[in-house]
Amino acid sequence: MKFKTPIKLAWHRFTSCSGCQLTLVNCETSLAALSAVAELHDFALVSSAYGNSEVIDVALVEGSLTSPAEVERLLSLRRKASLLVAVGACALTGGVNAMVKGERRKAMESIYGKPGTKWDTFPPQPVHHFVKVDWQIPGCPPEKHELLDMIAAILHGGWPGRQVMPVCMECRINENRCLLEEDHAPCLGPVTRAGCHALCPGIGVPCEGCRGVVAEANQDELCRLFFAAGLSEQDIRHRLERFGEVL
Repeated sequence: MKFKTPIKLAWHRFTSCSGCQLTLVNCETSLAALSAVAELHDFALVSSAYGNSEVIDVALVEGSLTSPAEVERLLSLRRKASLLVAVGACALTGGVNAMVKGERRKAMESIYGKPGTKWDTFPPQPVHHFVKVDWQIPGCPPEKHELLDMIAAILHGGWPGRQVMPVCMECRINENRCLLEEDHAPCLGPVTRAGCHALCPGIGVPCEGCRGVVAEANQDELCRLFFAAGLSEQDIRHRLERFGEVL
């Protein structure tokens, strides 16, 4: 599908921190070129103007769904969007929002007090549980280049290439020290989809797995290495569940 420029672009935020939107806004050197090919039709972080267009070419969605009102808004957006792109870990898997386990009402009361028990809410869910998602951009937050590459590819009638290797391969390319093997740190690089240029391990921070699980992830070997590093079974499970996915 190829659109005429400028494309009609919307960005809707659900339960999230707005960090994914900020990643696009922080693409300072590319914003002038982007403004020439994209017309904003509802992007509250950037503009108070609201487009009343019945058709949106590309809708970007950030955040997990946690209430019936959010689901209704998502369904409305999906009906008028030619393409819908889920952006960031919360939109793809529920993200860190999904870390709270157990009874929802108790969790709401512990955070908001008694008023929280009356709100109509449910455990955080990814976008694809409710609507068709045409493309996904992982990360917490996503990488600038992936947002720009996606928009550029859409303008040319396609999608960017998908990354299929793990973060470990990017560490090797960058000649980073292996935090898992050499420091026995609980790094999720072996099972996490690459594309971030191994930024966290590159500065000595173990990979948190925010980009989601790579295809054919070897869970057994990762658990063996984590046990060798001194982690308990519970610690390993918490580590793997941090961004809403369980291997």
